Amino acid sequence: MLKALMPVAVYSIGVMFKKESFKSDIMANMLSISFGVAIAAYGEARFDTWGVILQLSAVAFEATRLVMIQILLTSKGITLNPITSLYYVAPCCLVFLFVPWVLVEMPVLKETSSFHFDWVIFGMNSFCAFALNLAVFLLVGKTSALTMNVAGVVKDWLLIAFSWSVIKDTVTTLNLAGYGVAFLGVCYYNAAKLKALKAKEAQKKPQQTDEETGRLLEERQGEERGEKSDSQA
Repeated sequence: MLKALMPVAVYSIGVMFKKESFKSDIMANMLSISFGVAIAAYGEARFDTWGVILQLSAVAFEATRLVMIQILLTSKGITLNPITSLYYVAPCCLVFLFVPWVLVEMPVLKETSSFHFDWVIFGMNSFCAFALNLAVFLLVGKTSALTMNVAGVVKDWLLIAFSWSVIKDTVTTLNLAGYGVAFLGVCYYNAAKLKALKAKEAQKKPQQTDEETGRLLEERQGEERGEKSDSQA
């Protein structure tokens, strides 16, 4: 439920890096999403302050990563496609994940469990991670980081339903009410952005038509000049 804050974080960081334009109505919408998430967190049956801090930190870092990916893929003069982007990003991810794992998790695994490295499970997990990152790069390159997070709210609903029905996790009425407010805010933003994209495309079509008409007129005038020069000769 706290991950519903991701569009808010991405929009705020996008405005900071000048990838999104600041608008008061959008910011009001983001505040409504934040209010809904706050209610959902307050209604948590097993509230843990440290866990909330960790999750909010993860949201901030993930939002920064997505905005950086958008800058990397869409900036002028940079011609990186999703595959070449992964070529540069994947080694960095390996280092930043492997070092904490060796220092923090590996000693605990050796002391508390019979640690056994399974190549099949590790390989399948790596393949899924590669496919996930490739899909993220493709989506961010074609749309924006904010669009990806707005679409990810559907996944969050599925996770909540799975944790409640299968894992039997406790979901309070206040939890659902707060997340419902956040979900409505995200849906409103999604609808507003779709409307803006359609209006932008509608403006581009007349401009393209005018440019094509201008080129045809220039070609026609050039042909007429050529015919006149031939007749005079």
